[in-house]
Formats: sequence, C-alpha cells, structure tokens
Amino acid sequence: MARATATKVGEAAPPLELPDTEGDVQTLPAPGEAPATVVVWTCNHCPYALGWHDRLVWAAEDYERRGVRFLAVNSNDAERYPRDSLEAMRERVREERWPFPYLHDESQRAATDWAAQVTPHLYVLDRDLRIRYEGAPDADHLDPEQNAAWLREALDAVLAGEQPARAATEPVGCSIKWKP
Repeated sequence: MARATATKVGEAAPPLELPDTEGDVQTLPAPGEAPATVVVWTCNHCPYALGWHDRLVWAAEDYERRGVRFLAVNSNDAERYPRDSLEAMRERVREERWPFPYLHDESQRAATDWAAQVTPHLYVLDRDLRIRYEGAPDADHLDPEQNAAWLREALDAVLAGEQPARAATEPVGCSIKWKP
C-alpha cells in the first residue's frame, strides 16, 4: 500500500471515520465541537504502546472535564499479528478501563491518510481540526514519571489558544504492521 507524505503540523487533519470495538462508527468532532482532540495510533502487542497506555488513559481522564476528545486507532495487519485483531481489541477494552473509543482500521486507509508510522503515534488537533502537535507522548515509554508530558504541554497550549512550543517530536514505537 502506498504511504502518504508525512502529515505536517499546521495542516488540517485528514477525515477519520472508523468503527470502534462495539461496531459504532466514530468520527472526529465537527470543527468547534471540541476544544482539542487527540488521535493516537496504538495496538495490543507493542511494548512501546503498552508502556505508554496508562499515561494516555490518565491524560484522557484529566482532560475530559475540559472537553478534550481522545480516539485510539489500531491499523495493524491482524492476519500476521492476531493480538491486534478486532476480537482481541474487544477483549482488551472489556478487560481494561478505556475512557476513549478504540477504533479498528482494517483497510489501513486511515493510517495511510494520516501518515501514522508507529504505535504509539499521537496527533493533537485544535478546535478547527488543525494538527498542532505530532509525535510521542513523552521522552520515555519506560518511565511513568514522565506522565505524557509532551502530550500535556501540547494540550495545555492548544486549550490556551496557542501553538505548542514543542510542535513535533519523533514518534517512537513499533512500526505499523502493513498488509502485504
């Protein structure tokens, strides 16, 4: 599958319309509907995604009262990586406490459109659905003390109507598992 050019900070976010683990179609909020939106590519098997997962949950819970919407997306090839199948996604959501929808990108079209590279790969959008931050949650997936600092800095700036001082970091994680 051809990969899109990397999404750039300041550009409009590509559309996103995918089913969650219960089959309900989820989309980005309409412009102006949410003060900020976080879209994160993740999966069930990557040690980086698993290492950062709780910090993303904590951030989602902390920013929910401020109207921030979080969406998690899994685009991995489930045939080669069964732990990332829709059924495995459902089981994980049922066993864990997820304060945001977990979306299934079976066609991998969303990952291509967004130029997602790894799990996790974060995008912070402003109220107009422009990308204001792209990259990793913080500096170290093994250090919970980091508490998704880069994500939180970006959200605080966006919620204050400002461009984050750190607009992009290198996304670190396991590569998206593309279909042949």
